[in-house]
Amino acid sequence: MAAVTMEKVVNLCKRRGFVFPGSEIYGGLGSSLDYGPLGVELKRNVKEAWWRAVVTGRDDVVGIDAAVIMHPKVWEASGHVSGFSDPLVDCKNCKQRFRADHVQSPTCPACGGELTEARQFNLMFKTYVGPVEDTASVAYLRPETAQGMFVNFRNVLETSRLKLPFGIGQIGRSFRNEITPGNFLFRTREFEQMELEFFVKPGEDDKWYQTWREERFRWYVDLGIKKEKLRLREHGKDELAHYAKGCADVEYEFPFGWSELEGIANRADFDLRQHSQASGKDLSYFDEETRERYLPYVIEPAAGVDRSTLAFLVDAYDEDEAEGETRSVLRLHPKLAPMKAAIFPLLRKDGQPERARKIYADLRKHFPVDYDQASSIGRRYRRQDEVGTPFGITVDHDTMKDGTVTLRDRDTMTQVRIPEDRLLDELRTRIG
Repeated sequence: MAAVTMEKVVNLCKRRGFVFPGSEIYGGLGSSLDYGPLGVELKRNVKEAWWRAVVTGRDDVVGIDAAVIMHPKVWEASGHVSGFSDPLVDCKNCKQRFRADHVQSPTCPACGGELTEARQFNLMFKTYVGPVEDTASVAYLRPETAQGMFVNFRNVLETSRLKLPFGIGQIGRSFRNEITPGNFLFRTREFEQMELEFFVKPGEDDKWYQTWREERFRWYVDLGIKKEKLRLREHGKDELAHYAKGCADVEYEFPFGWSELEGIANRADFDLRQHSQASGKDLSYFDEETRERYLPYVIEPAAGVDRSTLAFLVDAYDEDEAEGETRSVLRLHPKLAPMKAAIFPLLRKDGQPERARKIYADLRKHFPVDYDQASSIGRRYRRQDEVGTPFGITVDHDTMKDGTVTLRDRDTMTQVRIPEDRLLDELRTRIG
């Protein structure tokens, strides 16, 4: 197996319609990427797998979809206005800008020139609400989805009739004016997050922190990422945010090194306390069984959709040999694969295309499938292997005689014949 490089993955993504450079016809925009036809299906599958595992698959979690632009006092109370910043230095010679904590010497890493003194740069994008650009109408694009769940804690509690422990989950876009974006999908200024705020009774938080650490690590493994490429790294005391009682990162070994996919934090009661004090609204919880009133603690698993999608792509990329040629293949878990199957007529005659089209029309009612009749059957298999389609279905001479088709497995390249009327059930079983 050849080494997986970011260059190979990026080239495949552009060539096969997973990810395109944003605004490409105008020369592109730094750190702006668009998901193409296959990429948007993969990303949607990642989000649906998370939603199923964290929200609808449980009876103690509900979902919301909060606004991107929130009242500016939300970000004052959360500490983002005063503290959500990075230290920056500028090169006086080449004018490039760097994060101060990423520069190892007093000279510019690009040209060796003199650097300025470090200064703080707030990462939030500022915008204006209303027709006049004055300070009274300043607002921000949210840098995280979490605060929308905290400010809706009381609304959810009163309308859902949930009792502790319970969670609120959300998937949505966030925006950070990153100084050093890069590594393809890993760090961009506009991105999506999958976040859960799980509210628990103080004293039970350590148990739930351990539970969610294990659950979230297992999610990546269950969806096909190699376990040896993952690790759960506990933060040292010097790394913890000022509000955090504990935090661990699920990290993946990308070609550019170990990097965070998801953080699981014990945020204690910091957020509810801050918003309760700033808004004047009581965000405490009354426990009817113990007759106690208290502010819940919060366990927060927060994952990046784009980072997770990139990890699934990188981990699935493989090269092997098929019929004497090098084969590029994405060994994506069937649940994540953009297309679940591809249907091929062996020949473009003898009624085979019509039969294959009928199978295609029947299957696409249930999940995304592709149809391909161009070039040799071997080349068609290779095209589908490269985009991660787990199953190939070929209509041939025998199909026209006995109603059986060839079902080919992407990973093993083995083929079995099954009756046409058993295809749907067989695919459902194999996809899982």
